[in-house]
Amino acid sequence: MREKVTIPYLLDKRARGEPITMLTCYDYPMALLQEKAQIDIILVGDSVGMTVYGYPSTLPVTMDMMIGHAQAVRRGAPGAFLIGDMPYLSYQVSVEEAVRNAGRFMREAACDGVKLEGGRAFAPVVRALTAAGIPVMGHLGLTPQSLAMLGGFRAQGRDAAAAARVVEDAAVLEEAGAFAILLEAVPPEVGREVTRRAGIPIISIGAGPHCDGQLLIVHDMLGFFEAFTPRFVKKYADLNGLILEAFRAYLEDVRQGRFPGPEHCYPMKQGELEKLHELLAASPSPQKEEKRK
Repeated sequence: MREKVTIPYLLDKRARGEPITMLTCYDYPMALLQEKAQIDIILVGDSVGMTVYGYPSTLPVTMDMMIGHAQAVRRGAPGAFLIGDMPYLSYQVSVEEAVRNAGRFMREAACDGVKLEGGRAFAPVVRALTAAGIPVMGHLGLTPQSLAMLGGFRAQGRDAAAAARVVEDAAVLEEAGAFAILLEAVPPEVGREVTRRAGIPIISIGAGPHCDGQLLIVHDMLGFFEAFTPRFVKKYADLNGLILEAFRAYLEDVRQGRFPGPEHCYPMKQGELEKLHELLAASPSPQKEEKRK
């Protein structure tokens, strides 16, 4: 069993210049594999709304949905640093509600921290969560819960003013107590500047190679989600193709009578088949009894 990943462990990796690895996960079987691979951070992302539930955005995801998935992932990956993604309206309404909902991740799913989207406007929430003993990862750049404001899935920080705001927001979140920040879909120059100025790990998901670590949505990198593929995704497998091939092979085997074969069946014990025939012959069938009546 590997050493439990903690915040000091992540800070040590950053200090040594060793990249931090991070993936999303939503279920027990995938968590088992990520634990075996020794992924540092596992994010139970609200992206589950799109990748698993088929919603067009992350907005319909609820706390109860997130807690159930986080519990499953925790059981499969006890050694990873597990982050619960705060869903839409779980932290925006009030600081008190944010603490209550974040606390559910910690108490009910044994998460190691939570993630929330937004910059300086949410610094008071970060302070309150940190004061309550809940580690917080910030999320800047493309923030999917704000798609209506951003005009869709668009890269952020591409002009000087917008880039400066991302850099400034990162400093504000760090000052408020965030232990790490996720940067999504910003130019690599912005990722480098935020990382250079920060004293905490900066994780990139489409923010270039200069950050302290990288994150990918597991369904994207495994070729398991076909609705769209962001520019920053590298596909490491085509599971959809493999699974579809397996489904078609199964369909054909059943149609042609090749499945199930003898090797897929449970044989009776020696001599028991003859006994079964004797028992059945000695007792009238329900159909015969019905005819007598």
